[in-house]
Amino acid sequence: MQDIMLLVQDPAAWVALITLVVMEVVLGIDNLIFISILTNKLPAESREKARKIGIGLALVMRLGLLGTVAWIVQLTTPVFEVFGNSFSWKDLILIAGGLFLVWKATKEIHHSVDPVDHKEDMVGQGVSTTFAAAIGQILVLDLVFSVDSIITAVGMTPHVPIMIIAVVTAVIVMLVAANPLANFIEKNPTIIMLALAFLLMIGTTLIAEGMGVHVPKGYVYAAMAFSALVEVLNMVARNARQRKHDASKRDTVH
Repeated sequence: MQDIMLLVQDPAAWVALITLVVMEVVLGIDNLIFISILTNKLPAESREKARKIGIGLALVMRLGLLGTVAWIVQLTTPVFEVFGNSFSWKDLILIAGGLFLVWKATKEIHHSVDPVDHKEDMVGQGVSTTFAAAIGQILVLDLVFSVDSIITAVGMTPHVPIMIIAVVTAVIVMLVAANPLANFIEKNPTIIMLALAFLLMIGTTLIAEGMGVHVPKGYVYAAMAFSALVEVLNMVARNARQRKHDASKRDTVH
């Protein structure tokens, strides 16, 4: 209790908390995009439940990993070398998760571009998926993003209470944003392709990080923000053209 009071009175601890909350929220966006796309493949009545379970599992996983901080830190210790490059368990998890994301996103993009062949899609056999399959795949990505999230937290502050507050805050933001984001993606089909491109870029970044190539997160998220802005402008332009077309039809009728 005394340690917590000292943290509350320490300005440096507040700076670390605010910085870490922002970082965790940004990292959570990747997780949330995947969850939104995946759950939109489920029947409408199951989507919200799947999102809550998926995000809840992300919280449980992150808090569980925080309880083993000493073990998490050891994940960055090299376990073997290949051609002079050292690989740790963290690197292997990032590479595996990145490959999984690249495979899923590429598969879905292929079937979006080639509508003739819809035998399979991003989430397995058929256009839809089962509830259990969706939760299983969310759990796999939750693990990858949770390891990345907790290692980031450990690198920014040694105080576990600060990590817990930041992680819980980020997951609450994910929970609040999940339904609006998923509904927005569903109502705007062009957004799906953009979101899949984001997943493809995130997967490639994870693979690069696992291979020892540091990719500044600022560049990645700046590219995502710019792409999203362009798509918003396209949506505004399409809506304006549609309104003009509808107005012309009404004038013709009258």
